[in-house]
Amino acid sequence: MKSHNSYVKVRYAETDQMGVVYHGNYAQYLEIARIDWLQAIGVSYKKMEEQGVMLPVYELKLIFKKSAKFDDELKIETTLLKKPGVRIEFRYKIFNQNGELLTEAETTLVFMDMEKNKPIKCPQYVLDKLGF
Repeated sequence: MKSHNSYVKVRYAETDQMGVVYHGNYAQYLEIARIDWLQAIGVSYKKMEEQGVMLPVYELKLIFKKSAKFDDELKIETTLLKKPGVRIEFRYKIFNQNGELLTEAETTLVFMDMEKNKPIKCPQYVLDKLGF
């Protein structure tokens, strides 16, 4: 499926007293990567929300293999797992500047009608951008 690489530099404020990235920051890294992934296929998340569609996270799974540290250059590889329906599923791999695999993650998000606060199918324009 479609993959895209995003890059994030670890800021000092994202680390804990042990000098490693605090685990709660990984959700933000994944969000950055998802928005980049959407932009790479030609979909603006902002415009999607303006059209009344949001994508809340339904499920988040993280597996920490090595620590990310202050000033690391992280590469986040984001891959769509299957054709989106009501849900859209991604797999992520986070590498440091040395190419070491630090973290593996998966997220499931749900397409939601913002007005009705109900799940909906993936908008057709997103499927079109993906070639489905």
